[in-house]
Amino acid sequence: MSNFEGKLNRYAEIVVKIGLNIQEGQHLVISSPIEAAEFTRKVMKQAYQNGARRVTVDWNDSQTSRINLEEAPEETLKEVPKWTIEKFKDLAENKGAVLSITGSDPKAFEGVNPEKMTLVQRAQGEHLKFFQKAQLSGDTHWAIVGVPTKAWAEMVFPDKSEQEAMDSLWEEIFKTVRADKADPVTAWEEHSQTLNEKLDYLNEKHFKTLHYKGPGTDLSIDLHPDHLWIGGGHNSTFGTTYIPNLPTEEVFTAPRKYGVNGTVSSTKPLSYFGNMIENFSLTFENGKVVDFKAEKGYEALEQMLGIDEGMSYLGEVALVPHDSPISNSGIIFNNTLYDENASCHIALGNAITMNIEGASKYSKEELEEKEVTNSVGHVDFMIGSAELDIDGETKDGERIPVFRNGDWAI
Repeated sequence: MSNFEGKLNRYAEIVVKIGLNIQEGQHLVISSPIEAAEFTRKVMKQAYQNGARRVTVDWNDSQTSRINLEEAPEETLKEVPKWTIEKFKDLAENKGAVLSITGSDPKAFEGVNPEKMTLVQRAQGEHLKFFQKAQLSGDTHWAIVGVPTKAWAEMVFPDKSEQEAMDSLWEEIFKTVRADKADPVTAWEEHSQTLNEKLDYLNEKHFKTLHYKGPGTDLSIDLHPDHLWIGGGHNSTFGTTYIPNLPTEEVFTAPRKYGVNGTVSSTKPLSYFGNMIENFSLTFENGKVVDFKAEKGYEALEQMLGIDEGMSYLGEVALVPHDSPISNSGIIFNNTLYDENASCHIALGNAITMNIEGASKYSKEELEEKEVTNSVGHVDFMIGSAELDIDGETKDGERIPVFRNGDWAI
C-alpha cells in the first residue's frame, strides 16, 4: 500500500468513526461530487463496516447544476421534488446521518444570474427547513469534509501543474484532519481536549458582549442571554457525539439578534454559490446590515443579503486563533470549510439552536421573541487576522482580553 493510499484510508476512517460516528443500524446519505468517487467508495465501505444499515450516494456535478440554473424554468428553480423532501424526512425521523463532500470548482457558477441562485436557496431553505432544524438540534448526525478536484486544486495552487496541484491539496487536507498522523484518533482526542478547555472558560465567564477591533473593523456583538459556547464534538439528542466539521478549530455561539453594532471587514474571499465575493465590509445598526461594500461580487452579496429578513442579521459568532494549523499553512483555500477554520468568523442568517440553552422547547415564534435569528440561509465569512483584538464584557461591565493580535489571550 502506498503512503497516499494509507492516508486516504485513514481519512475515510476518520470521517466515519470520528466525524459521523456512524451507529449500528444507521442510514447514511452521502452527497458527493462525481470527481470524489474513489474517496466516496472508501467512506461507503467503512460505514458498512462500522454498522451502517444502508448507505445512499447522491452524486452531484457543478456543470450540470450550472445548466439547471441557466436553462431550467424559474418555476422549476422554486421547487424541491417531493421525493427529496421524503428522503430527508426519513433521515430526520430515524436518526440518520448525512455526509456532505465539498470540493467543486469555487468559480463554477461565476456569471450565473445571482437571482436564480437565490431562488434555489430560498426553495431549499423553505422546504427543507425541518431538516436543518433536526441537524442543528442534534436529531441527526452530519459532517462536512473536503476532497480535491482539479478546478479547486488549480485555483489554490495556480503555479503548479495539474497533478502537482492535486497532490499538494491532498497533502494539505490530510494535515488538517490529522490523517498524516500514525494515530489520528488519539490526535483528535487531544485536539478536542484543547477546544474543551476554551469552551469551559467562555461558558463560565458568560460574556454579555464581545468587542472587535482591527483593520476596517470596529464591531460590538451582544451574545444571546442564554448562549452556550460549543466546539469540536456535538451531542445528539440520542446520547451520541459527532464532529460535524472536519477540520475544526472553532468554538462558536449565538449572538442576540438586535444587539450588533458597528462595521466589520472581511479578511478572506467568500465563495457564494460559485461567485467570489472579495474585500467586502458590512455595517450593522441594532443587529441589521444597513450598509455594505465589496470590491468584487457586490451583486452576489446583495442577493445573499436579500434571501429573507434573517439574512441581514447575524446567527453565529466563532473564535479561531490566527496561530492555527490551517492559518499557518498560509494557504487561502477558497472554500468556507477550510478558510473558516483559519480565522475568526461570523455568520449571516440562521442561528444554531444548540447554542441557545433550552431552545429545543421553543416554537419558531418564541425563538423570534427571544431575539434568535431565523433564516433559510446561513453563510459564514472570515474576519480574523494577526491584527484582530477581541474583548469580552461581563454583565458587570468588566472588559477582559479574549484575543490579542489574532490569538487567544485566555
